[in-house]
Amino acid sequence: MGNRLRVFLTREQDKTLFNLRIADVPQKVKDRAEVIRLSAHGWYVEKIAAHFNWTAQTVREVLHKWQEVGIEGLWEKPGRGGKSRWVEADMVFLKECLEKEPRTYNSVQLAQKLEQERSIKLSPDWLRQVLKKRGSSGSERGKAIKENKFR
Repeated sequence: MGNRLRVFLTREQDKTLFNLRIADVPQKVKDRAEVIRLSAHGWYVEKIAAHFNWTAQTVREVLHKWQEVGIEGLWEKPGRGGKSRWVEADMVFLKECLEKEPRTYNSVQLAQKLEQERSIKLSPDWLRQVLKKRGSSGSERGKAIKENKFR
């Protein structure tokens, strides 16, 4: 069995980590700060892991990162995750198409339009999610339904 993994904090470090609880930072950062504080207060890795419902390995990674990098290690590295294949101008283009053209589009048609006119390849499902998050809907859906109902 290896040595017990434990960090030691100065008063200033402990106070800084304690203050992160009420700071406007992501919850992951707050949890990592608390993991470090608990370790400094004598908690074992396994007990911390059970407290947070994490694996012991995750707790060890947080503690090692603290020892190697310090407080900067609490945050995620920039640039993690998939990169966006579209820019804001693409969404403005779609919005203009929806507003100007009298027809309605579904997500498959919008994805095809983006690919043909702007060389942006997005799946219809992904495009639908992006538009939904932005609060966009089809081209005046209520108007299109109303016009079709009375014909």
